[in-house]
Parts: sequence; C-alpha cells; structure tokens
Amino acid sequence: MYFETHSHYDFKQFDEDRNELLSKILPEAGIDYILNVGTNMQSSRASVNFANKYDYIYATVGVHPHNAKDIKDSDLVTLAEMAKNPKVVAIGEIGLDFHYNFSPQDTQIYRFKQMLKLAIDLKMPTVIHSRDAEEETFKILKESKAGEKIGGILHCYSYDASRAKQYIELGWHISVGGVVTYKKTEQLQQVVATIPKDRLVLETDCPYLSPEPNRGKRNDSTNLTHIATKIAQIWNATPEEVAQITMQNAKRLFGIK
Repeated sequence: MYFETHSHYDFKQFDEDRNELLSKILPEAGIDYILNVGTNMQSSRASVNFANKYDYIYATVGVHPHNAKDIKDSDLVTLAEMAKNPKVVAIGEIGLDFHYNFSPQDTQIYRFKQMLKLAIDLKMPTVIHSRDAEEETFKILKESKAGEKIGGILHCYSYDASRAKQYIELGWHISVGGVVTYKKTEQLQQVVATIPKDRLVLETDCPYLSPEPNRGKRNDSTNLTHIATKIAQIWNATPEEVAQITMQNAKRLFGIK
C-alpha cells in the first residue's frame, strides 16, 4: 500500500528491533516498498546489504553533505561499483546543508557537483538533501539539467510553493514527510495543495521527524499512515488514494515494476 522513499534503518536507533521491523512488522503494516538511503560509505554498503536481504527493500548509495569533507576521490569509484547492484535505484542522499555546516560550504558544493555528475553518467535518479541552501541548490540543479536527464527527489522539501513549481518544471519530484502534520506548516501544506499529484512522494526520514501524534518518538515507516491522512485532507481524497498515487509515482521514478 505504501512506498517509503526515505529511511535509515541502518542507523543505531534500530539496533534493538531492526530484524523484527524489517522482516515482519513493516510488511504486515502494508509497507510494500522501502528505500533505504545511504549517507556515507558505510551507510551505503549497509543499504545495499538490506536490499539484497529483503525483497521489498531498495537502496540508494551516496554521501550526505554533512560528510562531504570525508569523501576521497576513490569513493566515487566505489559508489559507481555499488550502483551496479540491481537493487540500487538512485544516488543519494547528496546535496547541501548550510544549516549545520558540518562540512565547509565549498567542499559541499564541490562534492555535490561530483556526485550529481556521477548520477547523470550512470543514468540514475537522485535523492537531494537541501537545507538553508535554497539558491545554491537550485542553481546547481538547473545548470546541470539533472532533472530532465535523470530526475529525482527533493527530499524532506522545506522551501515554498513557487520554488517547488520551478523544480517540477525542471523534472523533479517533491517528497513530503511528517513535518506536514505539524502546526504552523502552512507553507508545506500549500506545496502539497498546489503541485501536480503525479510529482509527490511520501517519506518518513526515519528514525527522525515522526509525525503527529507521535512527534518526539522514534520514527518508522508505519507512520506513513499519518502523513497520508494529512495529505488526504489537503487533497480532499482518501488516505488510500494518496498511498496509491504516491506509490505509483515512486515506482515510475525508480523504474520498479
């Protein structure tokens, strides 16, 4: 019923019950597809391992902007090798994070452009992280023409509806998670209300950003139901319709039959 487009089940928050979640709880809850997203070299390897172990899990490989300072040029070759696995469907998460600046901004930009080129060369969609870097992210994605060449997702979208429209015109999808259920998120709700329905996908970004009514607790993919319910209210639809539409969008983007 649901396609989870952004999760981190390799993170330590799931160490105690990971196997039960992935082998039983999530499939029984109607989570039909999960994309586990790499954030560094180790996380990317773990994502591929999960994808190889569980039929319904797919992987991305990439390095988060927080970790841009730790990348070696040889890691790009390794990522390209990992991406040959048929269960790897995207490069990510890659992008810019000028909120925390755990890596210098110029280093983030340099590595982002490199990994974006890698995705284009491999003809694979991307999962983009962008926080407090609106202008820089848009400029890089527009100049690269990556949206029309390979497409991808603006993960955990946090900018306004006019910018979302520009991204969609460039070929991108918008991903929405638990934040849409929070109070005072009218800007994000406006994005959901105004973008074409065939460009929206769902995510949790678990273990982070649990939606209401579970805000503050560890997140997991079962909380997609709360996100879909909120979007259904905005769309004047049913949660089941939201789940079906967003699943088909994600399957089409990632080439999953």
